[in-house]
Amino acid sequence: MQYTKKGILIFTILSIKLPLVLMPDTTLEIQIKTLPDQPGVYQYFDVDEKLIYVGKAKNIKKRVSSYFTKHHDYGKTRVLVKNIVSIKHIVVETENDALLLENNLIKKYKPKYNVLLKDDKSYPWICIKKERFARVFSTRRVYKDGSEYFGPYTSMKTVKTLLGLIKGLYQLRTCNYDLSQAKIAAGKYKVCLEYHLGNCKGACEGYETEEEYQANIIAIREILKGNFKDSLQQFRIQMKGFAENMQFEDAQKIKEKLEVLENYQAKSTIVNPKISNVDVFSIVSDETYAYVNFLQLSYGSIIRSHTLELKKKLQESDVDLLELAITEIRQRFNSNSKEIYVPITVNLGDELKITIPKLGDKKSILDLSRRNAMYFRMDKLKQIKIVDPDRHANRIMAQMKADLRLSEEPRHIECFDNSNIQGTNPVAACVVFKNGKPSKKDYRHFNIKTVEGPDDFASMEEVVYRRYKRLVEEDQPLPQLIIIDGGKGQLSSALKSLDILGLRGKIAVIGIAKRLEELFYPDDPIPLYLDKKSETLKIIQQLRNEAHRFGIEHHRNRRSKGALTTELENINGVGEQTIVDLMKSFKTVKRIANAKLDELEAVVGVSRANKIYNYYHKE
Repeated sequence: MQYTKKGILIFTILSIKLPLVLMPDTTLEIQIKTLPDQPGVYQYFDVDEKLIYVGKAKNIKKRVSSYFTKHHDYGKTRVLVKNIVSIKHIVVETENDALLLENNLIKKYKPKYNVLLKDDKSYPWICIKKERFARVFSTRRVYKDGSEYFGPYTSMKTVKTLLGLIKGLYQLRTCNYDLSQAKIAAGKYKVCLEYHLGNCKGACEGYETEEEYQANIIAIREILKGNFKDSLQQFRIQMKGFAENMQFEDAQKIKEKLEVLENYQAKSTIVNPKISNVDVFSIVSDETYAYVNFLQLSYGSIIRSHTLELKKKLQESDVDLLELAITEIRQRFNSNSKEIYVPITVNLGDELKITIPKLGDKKSILDLSRRNAMYFRMDKLKQIKIVDPDRHANRIMAQMKADLRLSEEPRHIECFDNSNIQGTNPVAACVVFKNGKPSKKDYRHFNIKTVEGPDDFASMEEVVYRRYKRLVEEDQPLPQLIIIDGGKGQLSSALKSLDILGLRGKIAVIGIAKRLEELFYPDDPIPLYLDKKSETLKIIQQLRNEAHRFGIEHHRNRRSKGALTTELENINGVGEQTIVDLMKSFKTVKRIANAKLDELEAVVGVSRANKIYNYYHKE
């Protein structure tokens, strides 16, 4: 791995002589008072002297003190603080050093309450071997033998594509002979099949000079860095020279190589070629996991892409997670880029230039990185749904609890909606979601009984009262959340009914207004606005839409029933099914009235036929 001089110093501190400052066996209070006001890393140990947490800070004393003076809303943080028995610290010169040290300690000890890095696989490299007539090949092992290693690459497919491109452009040896000048001069080797196939120029018998071969290696090195300019220029000069000398077959071969290289460049170049030697990072997170995507750009081409999954332990912020991930990824992939693009402000020391793009090519590449992180997250969630469906539901419920500021997870949600046309046929619907999914067997619709005219507020008051009065009387489980489709008026009406039933404060209630998707809380004039893309809002919208659909369906059925009322319903002993049978046979009420007795008997039987016949043939 290549490091700056400062990087070598840091690595030495981490691996060889790490000055660990041990606290004496004193109380926590005294330990905290004696902590330094300097940047560094702090470590928390439990009663068994096991490392349970590692953190970094600009000021160790202030940061550690905050754990014991602040009130922590998150339960795991309170448990962590409770389990701390002793504190150790390591002082470093800069914040960047603290980041590196924190990252290495987390990877080494895997403390219980630290972010969990979910990726520990080995990656492929492309090696240019340090030897005379250097070989170029893929490997997963890096040896400190002076050879050049490019990577690591996140996909073996990328490695094979690059090696295939190199093989098509340059004739390189694949044998592992020791091609020293003395052995070649002594004639120890003979050309193999690769030479006869045109894949090698026969350096083993002295058919190719070391200078010619080394020129190809220099060009390959630039291609692996993402710079195609030199190779393209070289091939164009060669093609022109062959054409001028009437060597058209050789010129055609060079032309084909040019086309291969240009096609590869066109596919890999996605932004302005002036954007070179830049790292791009973006983050997408939810309640329990974060996904950080990394793109490395060289001459406008993406030469590396990787997404790192991190498991949250203590509700870490996106800034903290992104700083940790950037440090880890840059170490892992040996990145020496001096500039990085990020969506939020991070502190990584003075040596790096931090850019937050707002528009143009830079913003486009940052958006691409974010899309990659989102797609990675979606794939993970799809896998989770298949393998562990409960985990997906648990995550959604935890997210809704946090977003809606609830005291418990809304496992059981009910949503109410009214429906009427100018006060006619007023109805209401109640839909039920359990664990974020519709529970259609629990859906209920209501015919408004006590309200006259188009009064949505009074209708909402009636249906909420009827619904929960029945649940209480039948000792049925109550929901954790009630959603009222409407604004403050409908919400207030629902609260009146809950007050009468003594359920106010026992069930969380919110109202949702259609226009701006505002969420209203009782006794709070300021509405809550959720992110339009949030899963919580999507579930609330689904509840609202489902309640509206279910209510409208019932309302239409009532209107249809009223419109289809016929004179036949006035005949005693004639029910709905009898009417349906008669209409199927006779088509109209007039034909039924004029039908003969035997015709009616053939359809509905003797008894009903006599009733219908006598009704229409009164003397």
